Amino acid sequence: MTTPDDKDSPAGTWVRQGAGEMSPAQRSTNLIAALLLFAGGLFTLREFLPSLAWAVVFGIALFPSFRGLSRRWPRHKRELLPALFVVAIMLVFVVPLVLIAVPFASDAHAARDWVTQAEQNGLPPPDFLWHLPDGAKLVAVWQDNLGQPDQIKVLTHGAVHGAIQGNGARVATKIGAATIHRLVQVGFMLLALFFLLRDADGLVEQLHVGSRRAFGASGEDIGRQIINSVHGTVNGLVLVGLGEGVLLGIVYVIAGVPRPTLFGLLTAVLAMVPYGATVAVLLVGAVQLASGGGLSALVIVAVGLLVSFIADHFIRPVLIGGATRLPFIWVLLGILGGVSAWGLVGLFIGPAIMAALSLLWREWVGTREGPMNPEPDAVEALELIPGRFDR
Repeated sequence: MTTPDDKDSPAGTWVRQGAGEMSPAQRSTNLIAALLLFAGGLFTLREFLPSLAWAVVFGIALFPSFRGLSRRWPRHKRELLPALFVVAIMLVFVVPLVLIAVPFASDAHAARDWVTQAEQNGLPPPDFLWHLPDGAKLVAVWQDNLGQPDQIKVLTHGAVHGAIQGNGARVATKIGAATIHRLVQVGFMLLALFFLLRDADGLVEQLHVGSRRAFGASGEDIGRQIINSVHGTVNGLVLVGLGEGVLLGIVYVIAGVPRPTLFGLLTAVLAMVPYGATVAVLLVGAVQLASGGGLSALVIVAVGLLVSFIADHFIRPVLIGGATRLPFIWVLLGILGGVSAWGLVGLFIGPAIMAALSLLWREWVGTREGPMNPEPDAVEALELIPGRFDR
C-alpha cells in the first residue's frame, strides 16, 4: 500500500507503507526489466544524448539565476522565463557560432580560388621577407620553391589538391549534411532546455528522492559536488573564454586585423578550452603577418600569449579548482579527457566526474567528513600496522 505526502518526503511523493506485495523473485524480475528498459531508452535516444547532455549542463548553470527570477515573478516561471533564458542562450552561444561559420564557409571558396591561382601563377614573396636578416636569400629560396608556376602543387598534391580537383563537391555535401545535423541537435537542445527549466522544481525534488533511495546520504553529496563542479567549470571556461575573446578582440581592432569581430568571436570560442586561445592568437598573428603587418602580428602574439597565460594559470585554477576542490592538473586532465571521450560536452562532464571521484576518495579515506568515512575499527586496525605512514 502507498500513501502520498509522507512527513519525511517532499510534497506529492508516494511512500509505501508496510511490507511489499512482491516476492523476492518478482523484485529481481522487476529490477532486470527496469535495467532492460533503461538500456532500451538510451538506445532509442542515442542520437539525442549529446543534446540532452548540453541541456542538462546549461540547466545546471542557469538554475540559480532562473530560480531567483522565478521567485520574483512566479506567474511567468513556466512559460515566459524559460523562453527568455533559451533566447539568451541563442544570443550568447548559437548566434556567434553561426556568425563564425558563415564567413568561414564563404572564405573556404575564396581560399580554393586562391590556391588554384597560386598553382597556376606562383606565389609572390611577402614584403616582410626583404626586411629580415639575409632577406635577399630568403626571397630567392621563396621564388625557387613557391614563386614559380606549378611549384605549389607539391604542397597541395594531397588532400587539399584532391579536394580542389574533384572532391570539393563531395566534401561540401558532407559538410552541409553535418551542419544540418548539428542544427537539429542545437534546436533539440534548446527545446529540452525550455522544458527542463519549466519543470525544474519538480525535477529537483525527484532527483533528491531518487538519489536518497539509490545511494543514501552519499548520493546527495555526490550530486551536490557534481552541480558545484559544473558551475565552477562554466565560470572558469565559458566566462573566462568570453572575457579573453572581448579583450583580444579589442587588441585586434587596434592592430588593424581584418575582420576583427569575426576573429574575436573565434578566439572567444577557442578560449573556452584551456590553451585554446593560444591557437587562435597564433592563427590571427599568421593572418596579420600575411597581410604585411609584421610588427603588429608580433604584438598580437605577445599580448595574446600573456592573456592566455594569466587566464589558464591563475584565473581558471581559482574558479574551477575552488568549486571542484581539485588540483588544476586533475581539472585539466578531466577537461581534455572529457573532450576526448564525450566531445565538447566533455568540457563539463569530465571535471564533474573527476570531482565526484575525488569526493568519494576523500570520504573513503577519512580526509573529509561524510557517510563513507571509515569505521572506527578500521582506523584502529590501521594504527596497529607497523611502519604506518604518518596521518
